[in-house]
Formats: sequence, structure tokens, C-alpha cells
Amino acid sequence: MSFVSTALVPGGAAGAAVALPPVGNIDAYISAVNRLPMLTAERESELARRFREHTDLEAARELVMSHLRLVVSVARQYLGYGLPHADLIQEGNIGLMKAVKRFDPERGVRLVSFALHWIKAEIHEYILRNWRLVRVATTKAQRKLFFNLRSHKSSNRAMTDAEIDALARELNVRNIDVVEMETRLAGGDVALEGQTEDGEEDYAPIAYLAAPDTEPLQRLQARNYDRLQGEGLTQALESLDARSRRIIETRWLRDEAEGGAMTLHELADEFGVSAERIRQIEVKALQKMKGALAAYA
Repeated sequence: MSFVSTALVPGGAAGAAVALPPVGNIDAYISAVNRLPMLTAERESELARRFREHTDLEAARELVMSHLRLVVSVARQYLGYGLPHADLIQEGNIGLMKAVKRFDPERGVRLVSFALHWIKAEIHEYILRNWRLVRVATTKAQRKLFFNLRSHKSSNRAMTDAEIDALARELNVRNIDVVEMETRLAGGDVALEGQTEDGEEDYAPIAYLAAPDTEPLQRLQARNYDRLQGEGLTQALESLDARSRRIIETRWLRDEAEGGAMTLHELADEFGVSAERIRQIEVKALQKMKGALAAYA
């Protein structure tokens, strides 16, 4: 399989690409990028200024190409997650290009130091998206633990309370977060559908995770609820006199687009009675509707 490192230069037009000649495999690619010349600090600053001030895509290409070996070195650190080395490198290259786009030579920091964060960030995102079918880390604390927990464990056994306390203090997370991530990492993906061998199919979660709305009783209850919400409510409102219906509709059935629910005092002014009288009519109307709705319950 041919391995080609190619991607659009950040901020560049379509077709402006950072590319190496096609090579046979990942080893040949790594050998090729390691032969690319490194930049002096002066040349790096010159190229960075050309890109920032004049959007010089050739300058950006040279900055990226000269740091591809850094991506290879960083990606090698994450081989333990069982993901393809080539994919890790390619994601790291995306991070490198983002770094080049944001790099400011006037800050007095070399690109290699600045790009390290962006390369790792892209590789981390790739690992979290692809390591398991279900994402194991979503919060900041979980992400921190995902990339540190395994290196802190001395064996495959469960961590002791003392080890949990020490790790939680070191990473500034809660003990419960450490325990939860350890449990997640210890587990694995389970196939939803079973495999068929020798004519017999494994008992798999698909057999007992059927959708609940396919159960006959629940479907009947849902249909009755729809009737209650539709024709039942209409029938109950029609059983009220005009004043009672007006009070119920404006107090309970108006949405925000219609101005929201009216207050007892507003209705009292409308009908020329006291607010207490409106409340009494409302209570009596609700009781009458409850009786009318009983047939649909």
C-alpha cells in the first residue's frame, strides 16, 4: 500500500498541499521524513513571518515539512492504544498544520515547542474517537485520566485506596473519577449481535435489548395516552360553559407565543368579579374536566 503524507496547508487554497513522494509503507515514509532538513531559528522566523504577513503557502509548506519528523516521534508514543501508526501520524500532521497557522515567531518560542501541544491534541482526539465504539472519556477529568491512568498502574490488579488517593491528588481530580475511569478501561466492547458458528448463534445483547415500544401493552398505553391528549381533552373542554372554558384555556393552555398564562387578577378584571371567584371557577372546571377525562384514562 502506498503511503503519502498530503494535506491542505492551513489557510491555503485548495490544491496547495504538503506532500511527500509516494512511498511503499510506513517505514519508508518515516525514513523519508527523517531525511528532510531541519530549519535554523533564523530561517524558521523568516518563513513564519512570510506566512503570517503575506500568506505565503510555500513558506508554510517548508515549515510543515521540516517538522514532520516531530509528528512521527510523538505518534510513536501512542502505539500502545492499538491504533494504526499511519493514522496516528496523519492526525498529528493535522495538528502540526494548525500549529503553523497559529505560530507567532515574535513570541520568542521555537515552532517545535509550540506545535507539540497541537500535535498531541489532534492525536488525543483521534484516540478518543476510535479506541472504543463507545467513547470512554468526555469530561476534562476523564480525558486527563484516560491518558495517565495506565502509566500509573504498576500491574493489572485493581488500584488500592492509597493509590487512588495519590493519583487523584496528582492529577487534581476526584477519587470517584479515578475509580470510574479504571472500571471503564478494564472493560471492553461487546458485540450487539452474536456470531454464528456451526449453525448455532451466540446469545447476544440484541436478544434482550429490544425496543420497549414494540411491547404490546406499552403500545396500547401509548395509544390511549394519545387519545387522552387529543380527543379526550377536546371533549373535556366542550363540557364546560364559555366562562369556565375561557379561564382554563388562558390559565393552562396558552403558550409563550400567545403571551403566556393569564393571572387570576387579569381574568377578574375581564369578567368583573374578584380573583377569588375566578379561582373557585377554575377549581370547579378542573374537577369537571377530570371526570370527563376518566373515560379515556
